[in-house]
Amino acid sequence: MKSITTAELLVNGNRLNQSIATLASIGQLPNGGVKRIAYSAEDIEARNLVRQWMKELEMKITVDAAGNIIGRYSGKNPVAGAIATGSHIDTVPCGGHFDGAYGVLAGLEVVRVLKENQIELNRAIEVIIFTDEEGSMIGSKAISGRVVRDPEYYRRPDGTDIQTCLARVGGDWDNITQAHRSTEGISAFVELHVEQGPVLESMGKQIGVVEGIVGQRRFKITVEGSANHAGTTPMSMRCDALVAASQVVLAVNKIGNTPGQQVATVGKMDVFPNAANVVPGWVEMSLDIRDLSSLHIDSLLKQLRTHLEEIAIATNTQIRLNPCLHNEPALAEPYIQKAIALSCENLNLSHTYLPSRASHDAQELAQIADMGMIFAPSKMGVSHDASEYTSPNECIQGANVLLQTLIQLGKV
Repeated sequence: MKSITTAELLVNGNRLNQSIATLASIGQLPNGGVKRIAYSAEDIEARNLVRQWMKELEMKITVDAAGNIIGRYSGKNPVAGAIATGSHIDTVPCGGHFDGAYGVLAGLEVVRVLKENQIELNRAIEVIIFTDEEGSMIGSKAISGRVVRDPEYYRRPDGTDIQTCLARVGGDWDNITQAHRSTEGISAFVELHVEQGPVLESMGKQIGVVEGIVGQRRFKITVEGSANHAGTTPMSMRCDALVAASQVVLAVNKIGNTPGQQVATVGKMDVFPNAANVVPGWVEMSLDIRDLSSLHIDSLLKQLRTHLEEIAIATNTQIRLNPCLHNEPALAEPYIQKAIALSCENLNLSHTYLPSRASHDAQELAQIADMGMIFAPSKMGVSHDASEYTSPNECIQGANVLLQTLIQLGKV
């Protein structure tokens, strides 16, 4: 095979966009959205289609014990760690055409371009379809070695056990630890994804160079007051849990708006006894706080705890902060960010650096390999909805950046 002589290689845009449309037809809803829940008949049909495309490219195809589909395009050095890309093709109940699927299909398009130009990089290229990203992320967690060993953790909402689910897609729960990969097998992982946010569009930038995937802390906040008659209890004698909870929401909003790139959200609230003629005696609410720096999250939580103590005293209530989820940030490797930025410059595409505030399979791959991510714009920042949209030209631009980035990384 001939060596690479130019950085002018481009993807076939029409072919890429046609593949996106074809995959979107599987599980298409009347409103134009897509429903391909993991392990469903639609998910299996889509997986079979992508496997067929891999077969046509003469890629070596394996399905690991977690049901991940791995297509491998060989490199000159068979013992060097592969450069991997990919994403997921399962969706939320009413998803769009691009979330996950775009990254998988762009990865296949990269392989098509390399193959038709008879280009073999030093390192193999792997395109991975991860199992159940939208639910449990069991596919990428199995590869990173962080799968939860309790099968009940992965039981589906309809009651189906994980053993049955994985068997449907060629996996094997009993041997799931065999899906674990190492740095020797995967040298670097680069995921192309739609932004799922409004930053690129608002800035007028064509490409996002992802600095990392934010750490996420989630808590259950409980506010205990005293339920009492709404008519006979004077205002000055109330221990109103909802009044205190309302101040907690404002305190969360306040720390979220302090200097930095953090976000802080109260998205769920339950009020008890939740009756029109009763002073609320108990409130439970969620707290979700995210940032690229764990130290910064710690600092924000320290500020919040001070606010909660003050609110509890002022409202004569008890407020507790109980942890539910703790995900550390996954930082993108600087050299991969540099390769992505250089690809943008060579392609005359504007770019900016930004964090990913949503979870992705890349955060798990960062546990075993150097990681990077590329974002393409999302119209109005919408995702997980039928109206999710990234234009055909934007899809082409992102795929070209992926192509050139993988070429850079695969040469060494």
